Amino acid sequence: MGLFGKNRRRDAAHGIYVALVEQARAPVFYQRLAVADTLDGRFDMILLHAFFVFLRLKDETGEGRQLSQDVFRVMFDDMDQSLREMGVGDLSVGKRVKEMAKAFYGRMNAYEAALTEGEAALKDALARNLYRSQRPDDAVLVTMARYVVRQANGVIAQPISHIRAGRLRFCSPPEIEDR
Repeated sequence: MGLFGKNRRRDAAHGIYVALVEQARAPVFYQRLAVADTLDGRFDMILLHAFFVFLRLKDETGEGRQLSQDVFRVMFDDMDQSLREMGVGDLSVGKRVKEMAKAFYGRMNAYEAALTEGEAALKDALARNLYRSQRPDDAVLVTMARYVVRQANGVIAQPISHIRAGRLRFCSPPEIEDR
C-alpha cells in the first residue's frame, strides 16, 4: 500500500476515534445514567464505545485489521498526549499508558463475554468496569445493558466500506425514564 493509502487509513482511524469520543461524551451518560463525570468515568466511556468498534473490526483481515490497529494507536496516542497536558511527568506517562492498555484489554474481554452471556452478565460487567465501586440502581444498569446490545448490533451491521472510510455511526444515547 502506498503512502496515500496509509494516510487514508490513518484519517479513517482518526474519524472513527473522534466519533466514538463524541458519543462517549454525550451528557446523558453523566447527567442521567450515573457515569462518574471524572477522568476515570470519561476514560471508561471511551473504552465502552471503543469496544463496539473493535468488536466490529475483530474478524476483519487485511485493511480492516490494519484499521483496527490504527484506531488503537490513535486512541492511545491521544491518551498519552492528554496525560502530558495534565502535567503527568514523562517518566510516569509510559507506566500510566500501560495501565490504561491493560484496562482496555480487560474491558474488551469482559464486555465481549458478557454480551454473549446475556443481560445479567452485561449488567455485572458494566457495574464492575463502567461504574466501578459506585453501583447505580438497577434501572440504570438495565438501560445501559440494553444500550450496549443495541449499539453493538448497530455498529456490527455497518458496512465495512463505511467504517474503512471513517464513517462510523452510533445510535442515539439512551434515555432513562424519570424516577
